[in-house]
Amino acid sequence: MDTGQTMPQVPLFTPDGRYLVVRGRLWRAANPGLSAAEQARLVKTLMAARRQMGAARRAGDRPALALAAAAVDAAKHGLGERGPVWWHDGAPDYNRHLARNTPYADWYAAQRQQ
Repeated sequence: MDTGQTMPQVPLFTPDGRYLVVRGRLWRAANPGLSAAEQARLVKTLMAARRQMGAARRAGDRPALALAAAAVDAAKHGLGERGPVWWHDGAPDYNRHLARNTPYADWYAAQRQQ
């Protein structure tokens, strides 16, 4: 029976786990070296800051929006999604690049064919 709902898609990560692929674009994944407790704390902080951004945006409160945006940025840095890369092999960062324009192009093309 069709309920009209779509199944949630499983996130697509690059084989090395460094990036999440969203609509063909690479987004740096969280540092897998973080403890589960630290990652959970940072994600909770990130979600709270995003809610604060929404509230500030709806209220038109620019100073509160700036503070919330700074909190989002700090949480993303803590998670390793922004700032210096968390891997240590010297590989460049392709964050926000289209997968087709990176060394992941062939891998990504094969994923789309499956």
